[in-house]
Amino acid sequence: MLALLIALGAVIFAVAFIPLAYRAIKVVPEFDRLVVFRLGRCIGHKGPGLVWLWPILDHAVAVDLRERVLEVPHQTTITKDNAPISIDFLVFSRIIDPVASVVQVVDFVRAGQGLATTTLRAVIGDIQLDDVLSRREQINQRLQTKLDEVTARWGVKVTSVEIREIVPPRDVQEAMNRQLSAERTRRATVTEAEGKRQASITVAEGEKQAAILRAEGDRQAAVLRAEGFSLGLRTIAQVGKDLDARTMQLQYLDMLKALGAGAATKIVFPLEFTNLLASIGGGQRLVAPSGGEGASAGTA
Repeated sequence: MLALLIALGAVIFAVAFIPLAYRAIKVVPEFDRLVVFRLGRCIGHKGPGLVWLWPILDHAVAVDLRERVLEVPHQTTITKDNAPISIDFLVFSRIIDPVASVVQVVDFVRAGQGLATTTLRAVIGDIQLDDVLSRREQINQRLQTKLDEVTARWGVKVTSVEIREIVPPRDVQEAMNRQLSAERTRRATVTEAEGKRQASITVAEGEKQAAILRAEGDRQAAVLRAEGFSLGLRTIAQVGKDLDARTMQLQYLDMLKALGAGAATKIVFPLEFTNLLASIGGGQRLVAPSGGEGASAGTA
């Protein structure tokens, strides 16, 4: 009977202890922390690894330390120059203080979304429309700084803010499209003009080179002609230097023979020629082959 009671008590204890043990022993992964409350008072956070919690006394809240993204849907805001624009962006954050993230804020996701919306309106309200469209990176930095100032007391660090889309008013979009079209037309015109200018420069450069080559060819031809003429003159001069007086006399005698063989009966010679004959024949009279007097020396 006693043994039966002991066995029954052991079974009852085991049935009651196993659920309590299951709730008391926790395995916490690397990216989680358990914020432990004992009798309602926060005693800190535990983990990672195997964590023991006293049944009934301890209550734990799991906190994920991984970086998370908060998507803020399209929000209509007014710029400094009263232009309504629609913006949506992403907020990247992570918990750096598990206890503060549980104790200081009820719902971090909801609170963060509301804070991001109001901060966006405050930042955009101080910026002109043109700056909103052209200075997206600076707006991201300002949003991150302002959000981080508030979330720091929640134990949350805002690591980045990224604006995904900015939708300006319809009339502004149409004006931007016209401006873009005009800019493209201007660039095309500038490019075409630059191409024509380069082509003109290339053609002019080619014509200049061709003119230079033609002038160089003409100069070389003139030089060659002058050198040929000079060479001819030098040759004639050299030949003339080689002719002495005796050779000239022989040339004159050959000419006299040719004259004597002609049909003329009387020939008149210049005085210079008679002087030449005097130097050759001593001034004697010339007698024709037939024995008659064929010519006489005289003056012109």
